[in-house]
Amino acid sequence: MRTFVRSIMTGAAVASLALPLSAYAAEQDLQQKLDNLTKEVEALKQQTKTTESKSIGKWLTIGGDYRFRVDSLKGHTASSTVFNGFDATGNPQFVTQNGTTVKNDALMTNRFGLNLKAKATKDVTVTARLLMYKTSGSQTDTATNAGFFADRSYVMDGSIGHVPSDSALRVDQVFATWSNIAEQPIWFSVGRRPSTAGSPTHVRQNNERPGNGGVPGLLVDYAFDGMTLGWAPDIDALPGAYAKFCYGRGFDAGYSTKNNLRDTDMLGVQIVPLDTDPLRIDFQWNRGMNIFDNPNAPSVELGDIDWYGMGLLSTLKNVGVGNLNLFASGGLSVTHPNQDRLFGAFGLLNGTFAGPEASKDKTGYGVYVGARYDLPSTRTKLGLEYNYGSKNWIPFDPAADDMWTSKLGTRGNVYEAYLIQELKLEPISSYLSKVFFRLGYQYYDFQYTGSNNWVGSSTKISDLTASSIQLMTPLKRAQDIYGTFEVKF
Repeated sequence: MRTFVRSIMTGAAVASLALPLSAYAAEQDLQQKLDNLTKEVEALKQQTKTTESKSIGKWLTIGGDYRFRVDSLKGHTASSTVFNGFDATGNPQFVTQNGTTVKNDALMTNRFGLNLKAKATKDVTVTARLLMYKTSGSQTDTATNAGFFADRSYVMDGSIGHVPSDSALRVDQVFATWSNIAEQPIWFSVGRRPSTAGSPTHVRQNNERPGNGGVPGLLVDYAFDGMTLGWAPDIDALPGAYAKFCYGRGFDAGYSTKNNLRDTDMLGVQIVPLDTDPLRIDFQWNRGMNIFDNPNAPSVELGDIDWYGMGLLSTLKNVGVGNLNLFASGGLSVTHPNQDRLFGAFGLLNGTFAGPEASKDKTGYGVYVGARYDLPSTRTKLGLEYNYGSKNWIPFDPAADDMWTSKLGTRGNVYEAYLIQELKLEPISSYLSKVFFRLGYQYYDFQYTGSNNWVGSSTKISDLTASSIQLMTPLKRAQDIYGTFEVKF
């Protein structure tokens, strides 16, 4: 019996020693599993971060716009003798035309733009815009190229995609921007620049403000290849202030052995001392050097042009039942012709082969004012605009969004009224998404010939006779009734 009891006690003692060892081993195994699980969780976290950083939504922004537009165009020409090219021996030919009525009752167009913005690295982004703009039922620009205005007689490098042509989707803009250089409010941008649809033309287009990448729409509306160096200091008394220096290449002359032309370049300086909702002020100077004669086949340098401009833009909120947008822009153009580099009988804003007139500087001016009243309750916007250009006014606006010709380059008066009606639809693709209709009316009252053309002298419309020599068929007046359906996403 004693032996039996002793055996039981001995077994119990051994068992009591074995239990802690077993529990310890199990605890060690559990801890090992927990450690492994922790490592796996951390690895998954790191993998998730890496995946998120490579996610399209984190580095790439996609947007764009679509527009269907219909225009009813009607104009009246003046009698004149119009340049009709050169004969086989190089002598100019002319044809006499009587004044008549010209019209296109229903010009329909489709435009599509795709916007991309990629964050490449910290402080470096690449921005691109692809653009297609065509006439319905056509793959050429013949429907809008009627021989009245120089900016609608050619599809230029800087206006392609901005005037109707074909259905090709082209690179309208692509530029890289390096910001925060040396940890300072300095940026550098290079590429095909956002130099179209500048302030304040965005108001009637129902677009957002162009930002510090844009240029004044009164002076320049052209897709330039070039670069910008900008500075945006943080000054309490001058919120939103910035300044920038711009350079653009308008034409590359190629190898010097091929022709005697030089490259056409443009320099610009913009100073914006204030950029807020209540008030935006901008000053601009541009200089175009070695201006060519024919944008698609340059053969002669006509000279240089200086431009000076100032603009005011204001948004006044809670004016009555809505918000009021006001703007005013003014500009000067000063030509500097080359006396020894004339285009036949036509030079830079002159029409003589030689003598004092051929080398005389010509100064012109333009003004542009407008207002748009927005009704948030109904999403209705009502706009009125007016612009005037003097006899020798010549901006650089071939890419402007007007059918007859860039209204801001008109030598005379242009009146425009429009209504924008946005649909009350919830945005999905972005908070800036919207759908709207736009109905408008433009009336051109031309007082001088040569609107938007720096080649040849300008003549008062009322002085024209059947024997008056002109480069292009002159219009006395014109109107455009237009309607659009637009989607921005």
